[in-house]
Amino acid sequence: MSTQHTNLIVSSAPHVNNPVDTKSIMRDVVIALCPALLVSIYVFGARALILTAVCAAACVIFEGGTRKLLNRPQTIGDWSAVVTGVILAFNLPVTLPLWMAIIGCFVAIVVVKQLFGGLGENFANPAIVGRIVLFIGFATPMTNWAVTSRMSSVIREASVDGVTGATPLGMLAKGADQLPSNLDMFLGTINGSMGEISAIALLIGGLYLIWRKVITWHIPVAFLGTMIVLAVIMGQDPIFHIFAGGAMLGSIFMATDYVTSPITGKGKIIFGIGCGLLTMLIRIYGSYPEGVSFAILLMNILTPHIDRWTRTYINGVDRKAVKK
Repeated sequence: MSTQHTNLIVSSAPHVNNPVDTKSIMRDVVIALCPALLVSIYVFGARALILTAVCAAACVIFEGGTRKLLNRPQTIGDWSAVVTGVILAFNLPVTLPLWMAIIGCFVAIVVVKQLFGGLGENFANPAIVGRIVLFIGFATPMTNWAVTSRMSSVIREASVDGVTGATPLGMLAKGADQLPSNLDMFLGTINGSMGEISAIALLIGGLYLIWRKVITWHIPVAFLGTMIVLAVIMGQDPIFHIFAGGAMLGSIFMATDYVTSPITGKGKIIFGIGCGLLTMLIRIYGSYPEGVSFAILLMNILTPHIDRWTRTYINGVDRKAVKK
């Protein structure tokens, strides 16, 4: 009986190849954002699509140009710049001049992302910083909301001056007698940034990302759960607060950013609780009616510390030595 010998080839790790990469993850995020985009186009018209396309294109151009200028490998094919552009557009009023939106894209991609080394090196979510810079620099255009047909009737019936075109949170801050119903905010017939108006569209996108294992439940549940608990304690309508403003958009698509959120499950829960706590404190006691972006940015800064506090250790290893 003859014996056949075969050569055993041993290679270095890793031995298991995972088909999931940055490009596939970012593509899934774009798919998850599509329901909210469709609702925005339905409510606000073609202008919503134009603003989104301009932001996405500007982010890709800025990323490609910066990478070439700094003589770094091109990364425009990983879709991360597209995601940044779409999320930034979702945080803007549909009436914002396009040149202002492009400035926000420049800040997000060039200043926050590329000058710190590119994807994986940024200290904060680029879209959030871009939105905050625009909000501070162009306060009036950034709070000029297009009035939907449903909201126009609500605003006419409100008994507070100066709420024309206001978002539900703006009306709440001004003490309006009548606010949009929770159903209006759930479906998307309200004023606000174009990507945050429909809670159901954002929820569908979030469930898709969880199903695809792009994100986990920890941050969104901790974020929104904290808001619900604090709203009840403060005598507010908890459903109103999680449907209004950027709570759904922020908790699902911005707070879950891989680079700027904690790694461990425990860390994600702490991060989400911190975001929810800061959001409610700003909404109820702050000078701004909305606090999602500021809350996430502050927690982004704390992420390295949260990772260090919640890191896991190998049994038998001196933790003090590892921390040093």
